[in-house]
Amino acid sequence: MPKPLRLYIRAVDELSYRLGRFAVYLIFVMMGTLLFAALSRVLFNTSYIWLVESMQFMLVAYFLLGGAYSMQLGSHVRMDLFYERWSVRTKATVDAVTICFLIFYLVMLLYGGWSSAEYALKYGENSRSAWAPPMAPIKIVMCVGIAVMLLQSTARFLKNVARALGEDAE
Repeated sequence: MPKPLRLYIRAVDELSYRLGRFAVYLIFVMMGTLLFAALSRVLFNTSYIWLVESMQFMLVAYFLLGGAYSMQLGSHVRMDLFYERWSVRTKATVDAVTICFLIFYLVMLLYGGWSSAEYALKYGENSRSAWAPPMAPIKIVMCVGIAVMLLQSTARFLKNVARALGEDAE
């Protein structure tokens, strides 16, 4: 495999790792947010509308920023009726073909997400809740997560092609 492609794979893996490790710690922020919301309701009889919605935004960030990290670790769900019996090269060939569908899906998702984020920035879109926070920040985070997942998918595709050809991409 050419050196520029190896460097691309390493750079994308590093980006996915760092962003994924950041996203992992969002779970503690979400837990604290929900704990504060529950305690304030029980102890002080006070309800903060914005806490639950901000936690939902954090959950979106958690899933989308952690998606590439999950793919990098290979911890996504896979249906393996036949897969485990195949050779490494056959697995890599099938994965390289099927990941093309994922890449197409992510390109379309990024296109739609980008236009939605652009709209939110241009017109100052707000949520339709009582709190009505601006939607642009979470839509931008969504686009970043989708873009990193797209980069990780292309890196995974290159690794699979290298494995299918009998080379090592690492």
